[in-house]
Amino acid sequence: MEVLLLKDVRRLGKAGEIKKVADGYARNYLFPRGLAVLATEAARKELEEQMAAKERRAAAEKARAEKRAQDLQNLVLTFKARAGESGRLYGSITSADIAERLSAIIGDEVDKRKVLLQEPIKEAGRSKVDVKLHNNVTITVTVIVEPEV
Repeated sequence: MEVLLLKDVRRLGKAGEIKKVADGYARNYLFPRGLAVLATEAARKELEEQMAAKERRAAAEKARAEKRAQDLQNLVLTFKARAGESGRLYGSITSADIAERLSAIIGDEVDKRKVLLQEPIKEAGRSKVDVKLHNNVTITVTVIVEPEV
């Protein structure tokens, strides 16, 4: 029996491929789990339409991220924090702090895991921090930490 895979199936194939499988395997495993459908012309066209729609959504999402990256190209975030005389902060500026400030500026939620900060900022001064807006779109934000008096 020929089936059209709707999802990736380990040791069988990737989504969108047509595979020849045993009747029992298709009826008892693939069909009930929603992993495949019978390979008909209508099913092929429907899957192609779904894949095309998915690609269009991904392209639109990437375009939005690129536009946002242009808008935020030279963004500078300024934080005030208590610091000792040597400029060492009593606390630290974390990726969560940066994500929160970016969310307030953008007006859209920024996940703290998208802020690529190796370790928290513990010194007053200027730092460059990368923020991943999309899989292929990353911006660099300047973070200035000023000691609070």
